Amino acid sequence: MGKASKDKRDIYYRKAKEEGWRARSAFKLLQIDQEFNIFHGVKRVVDLCAAPGSWSQVLSRNLYVPAKQSPDCKEGDLPLIVAIDLQPMAPIEGVIQVQGDITNARTAEVVIRHFDGCKADLVVCDGAPDVTGLHDMDEFVQSQLILAALTIVTHVLKVGGKFVAKIFRGKDTSLLYCQLKLFFSQVTFAKPKSSRNSSIEAFAVCENYSPPEGFKEKDLYHLLEKVGTPSGADDLDCRSGWLEGPNKVYIPFLACGDLSGYDSDRSYPLTSTEGGSYQSLDPVQPPIAPPYKTALEMKKVASHGIGADISKLSLDS
Repeated sequence: MGKASKDKRDIYYRKAKEEGWRARSAFKLLQIDQEFNIFHGVKRVVDLCAAPGSWSQVLSRNLYVPAKQSPDCKEGDLPLIVAIDLQPMAPIEGVIQVQGDITNARTAEVVIRHFDGCKADLVVCDGAPDVTGLHDMDEFVQSQLILAALTIVTHVLKVGGKFVAKIFRGKDTSLLYCQLKLFFSQVTFAKPKSSRNSSIEAFAVCENYSPPEGFKEKDLYHLLEKVGTPSGADDLDCRSGWLEGPNKVYIPFLACGDLSGYDSDRSYPLTSTEGGSYQSLDPVQPPIAPPYKTALEMKKVASHGIGADISKLSLDS
């Protein structure tokens, strides 16, 4: 399938390249901000699972760059943006990159040091596992990633702060909602216009971080395990307990973004240039160290019939 075909089928993929975004996911964060105004008053922000960097770009363009260009802004008043990922990514203006594991407590300590001992106003996470197509499996793995993100949130987010994370909707969505409600007074699940209708992804927008009284970070998972049925019985199915009877929970769900704007599931005609034919643009920033690099090297060696020692190929080569 050619580049032009993908540009025609995915308008947000095309627009991302035209506007200089590293990935189409940038529009998702922009549309979430349009609905919830999550950037208001933010001075310190953490981007988890940041590579390839499209959400960090959004944060830079909406927080750091305007502040830097303001004549009244001083050096110490510039917003601080810390991006964390296991994979390295190309530099972004105003973004501090930390190559680390979000499940490691030491990563939280590094973030706090970059904030000079202060905590973040906003934490965002667009991370997702490699999907298998088995929705139950994908939903479970994604929920574990969210809990890993919540672990670092409890260490770095200030009281009253906001947290935005990708989720996969499924039968256990109600449990995840109730777990998040333990720490945030307002939790809304949102579906940006740029997210395909065929995708089970949505985003949990959590506002006003307010952990339980006496909460200690090391007790997080013990506390989450207590989120059972409303009656507290151990022998009942948690999912049905939340969704049936007088204790039924309705999860707030919003579609955000300009609903009269581009449809992510629709094909749009390609616009011709002055030369008369459509020119597909290259991606803004290709991955600099993708995890599939070794596989590509092995395929290249095999296709050329090169008698090389494949076992010596590595990510560092």
